[in-house]
Amino acid sequence: MTRYPDEPWHLAGQMYLSLWLVPRAELPRVVPGTTPFTAAGRGLVGAAWVVYENNSVLHYNELLRAVLLRDGLRPRICITDIWVDNEASLAGGRTLWGIPKEMAAFDIRRAQATSFAAMSDEGPLATGRYIELRRLPGRWPLAYTLAQTLNGQIKISPVRSSAAVRLARAEWRTPDDSRLGALSRRTPLLSLTLRDFALRFGG
Repeated sequence: MTRYPDEPWHLAGQMYLSLWLVPRAELPRVVPGTTPFTAAGRGLVGAAWVVYENNSVLHYNELLRAVLLRDGLRPRICITDIWVDNEASLAGGRTLWGIPKEMAAFDIRRAQATSFAAMSDEGPLATGRYIELRRLPGRWPLAYTLAQTLNGQIKISPVRSSAAVRLARAEWRTPDDSRLGALSRRTPLLSLTLRDFALRFGG
């Protein structure tokens, strides 16, 4: 049995995030009992490459897609697809919070632009490239909850984070037969890098 840290997990590193407006009919399926947030017939989908490093409780790479849910004024998110390259992260994410993590191999190259590629047993998942633009002043805090399915019930988990935020220009390429294939059919509404983020995940 794979061992993993108890919650909460304290994580740190770099996140490369893009957001899309997607027609309601094309939104990824969220967990039963939750409802995507929509306005004018469109919902908000985010996808991110994440490098957990520095003083993280675990060091690993991650690719995820998530949907913004309807939950009053506080953000609530459902992760619909996620891959990591660390077995302890996979086991802990599934067992503690119902996050449907799968394994993948990553190739990440950080230079003037940061490039990414991820491949699972099913084949290539996505490639990406981020070029950082203007930095926004200060560090930006964010608190939200995650809604997943655990043992047949909705599992709500708190998340708190802060990061230095930079606007970015991003390119996403996804094979048509990838579960993330829809990402490259539209230009992201907004792309950001969350530099040296600090994150507390779970209760």
